[in-house]
Amino acid sequence: MALTKFAGAFLARPTLFIVGAAAAAIALASVVALALYDMRLDAFARARDAADNISLILQRDIERNIEVYELSLEAVIDGVGDPAVEQLPPQIRQRVLFDRLTDAKDMGSLLVTNSAGDVVIDSRSVPPRRVNVRDRDYFTIQQQSADAGLYISKPFSPRITKPETSIGLSRRLTDGRGQFAGIVVGTLRLNYFHRLFEGTTLGDHGSITLVRPDGTVLMRRPYNQREVGQSIAGPPSFNPLIQADRGSYVGTATLDGAKRLYSFRHVGKYPLIVVVGLATEDIYAEWKRRAWAIGGVVAALDFLIIAMSVMVSWQLRKRLEMEQQLHRLANTDSLTGVGTRRVLDSALDAEWRRASRNKQSLSLLMVDVDNFKSFNDNYGHSTGDRALRTIARCIAENICRPGDFVGRYGGEEFCVLLPNTELPDARQVAEKIRSAVFMTDPANFGSRCRRLSVSIGVAVFDGNARPGDAPDRLVDMADQRLYEAKAAGRNTVMPQQEHSAVERDVALLDNVGVGLR
Repeated sequence: MALTKFAGAFLARPTLFIVGAAAAAIALASVVALALYDMRLDAFARARDAADNISLILQRDIERNIEVYELSLEAVIDGVGDPAVEQLPPQIRQRVLFDRLTDAKDMGSLLVTNSAGDVVIDSRSVPPRRVNVRDRDYFTIQQQSADAGLYISKPFSPRITKPETSIGLSRRLTDGRGQFAGIVVGTLRLNYFHRLFEGTTLGDHGSITLVRPDGTVLMRRPYNQREVGQSIAGPPSFNPLIQADRGSYVGTATLDGAKRLYSFRHVGKYPLIVVVGLATEDIYAEWKRRAWAIGGVVAALDFLIIAMSVMVSWQLRKRLEMEQQLHRLANTDSLTGVGTRRVLDSALDAEWRRASRNKQSLSLLMVDVDNFKSFNDNYGHSTGDRALRTIARCIAENICRPGDFVGRYGGEEFCVLLPNTELPDARQVAEKIRSAVFMTDPANFGSRCRRLSVSIGVAVFDGNARPGDAPDRLVDMADQRLYEAKAAGRNTVMPQQEHSAVERDVALLDNVGVGLR
């Protein structure tokens, strides 16, 4: 039942179709927007996992190779400090100190220097090549710091081999008194990192950077020779790299200005950081294509929903207007504009029930045009129709309350309902109606002397229904009073008030100078 009432109220207001459709469109768009937002978060999470995995793989590969190289350096340090090894012939000593690691691809020379920086043992030459490295940072750091450990230098071009950019991995040598005695240094070509980075899939705008904690770039993908050796320390995007051993963040690259999701890891105990960057442009590229496609479909659906709701609303509004017009035509007398007999009967029944329920009075006026047949015969039906419309207007103008009702009972008879009205008030209303009709100008109907008049019968229901009582009984009572008014000479209200209607009308006519005929 509640659903039926709701549907009825909804159908009675066509604008609600548009409001409902707009709400549905907004709800659909909101659901899709939330789904697209979740898809965006998923794309970001997958990219972060991929960047973490790539950085982990690179970190482990680099750490493993540097650890192997460090073990070779430590073996050389142990051998150089062994008196037995020092007494071996140079060729034998070289084989003992240097294993085949130095022959590996991208591995450069292993050198031993004295405290002045002169090379005294060379993994690739016996006797050693005449080279001094005291100006290199990997020498000066070891010379100045006893606890430098394994130092990884800035990129440089070797002096005694092919000019391929390399880095030096150095360890400090000390004498028996703990004083600086030189270094052991091995070179590693940056081409190793270049090949390692090129083997990964990052998207069109991704990057991989190998950087020292001081910000010096050792290798970068995409590769640019001018960027190797530059420092990226200082900008805010570098700070997270030195605040934790690993992590991820979104930042703007210092070198090319691209916005990326970065995942970084420190390479074990070594002063290196590998940074993998996936461009947000690449991360959301597929999501954007899907979002545009889905958003376009949803926008089209929303447009269709609203457009169809507007059309349905317009059609429903036209239908309601037609139904209301038909309802007015069905419930309104086409000649006089008052209620029809069917509406009158319905209103009488409803007011009777309300009066019985609330114990209130209900008055009914039965109004009949005097000598209407002869009026029609003398002046024609067209004039008679004008007379009926005039009488209907006089009645309507003298019943002012919202609950009062006038309907055409038949031919020249009208019925007036006055809810919650006692007999004196009802007679007063009837007198106003009778007087208003009588005072209409005869010239309106083609006569200078023939006046319209009505007889009115008044009946009152006191609200106390007795067995057998019905609305028809109230009509019969009013009809009986109407016959009495006719018998009393017409132009009369029955039951009468203190002064007769004829006396009052004579006084009125005396004032206007016209006699009653």
